[in-house]
Amino acid sequence: MCWTALAFTSAFADATLDRVKARGEIVAGVILSGPPYGYIDPTTQELKGFNVDLTREIARRLGVKLTTVQVTPPNRVQFLQQGKVDFLIANMSLTTERAEILSYAPTPFRRDGGAAVVRKSLAAKTWADLKGKPVCVSQGSNFTRPLAADIGAVIKAYPSQPESLLALKGGNCVAAVHVSGTVRSLLRDRADEWKDFEIPFADDLIPSDDVVWVRKGETDIQSAIDAIRRDLHGEGWIIDAATRNGMQVDTFLTETRDKFRK
Repeated sequence: MCWTALAFTSAFADATLDRVKARGEIVAGVILSGPPYGYIDPTTQELKGFNVDLTREIARRLGVKLTTVQVTPPNRVQFLQQGKVDFLIANMSLTTERAEILSYAPTPFRRDGGAAVVRKSLAAKTWADLKGKPVCVSQGSNFTRPLAADIGAVIKAYPSQPESLLALKGGNCVAAVHVSGTVRSLLRDRADEWKDFEIPFADDLIPSDDVVWVRKGETDIQSAIDAIRRDLHGEGWIIDAATRNGMQVDTFLTETRDKFRK
């Protein structure tokens, strides 16, 4: 690519934040996989959860209106690349593969791994007990590779977490692996419904940083969101939002708050 074309491409990419402010609206892609991160309140039909609160605060600090679009693991990257959303807070941990096709605000807002929901009758004690057994995941999950390559599980991928968990209940797999915070909340808050299941492994699978994703090369909105994220950590807003949504305040959150505290 010649320098002129490269300069034009960069200038266009860096105009994202200007376009957002000009139209007075930013569009966030969120996954509604359940508490504590994102869900629809059954009484009010309002969107709630930590990720939803975070998108609202980012929009407020940018001084624009927020529009949220529900995405799923199979379509979230395409929605961002196609311009249907301006950024993603969609249970997407930082991986090398994702960073090759998207850009991200480098300050993580949490660190989470995968937890396995398993039938109690399986009597599984370690991740190795899933070797050779069918395990349900969401399509596009970053847990797929370690489950298959490192543990030797037989992967069954479904379009969403609810469908994966439904398949687990239906006996199509012996375990379902999803973001730890979501499934731990599920078993805690709906104990009667999930009385035959447990999360037997104390350690999470590949704990990773969760970040805000933007289109590749859009450095203006990337920098703006990252600056907001650092402020939110330093002010204690992230910890307050985590507490409000029933999340565990772990060492990562307290150390990150202290790092950016002013």
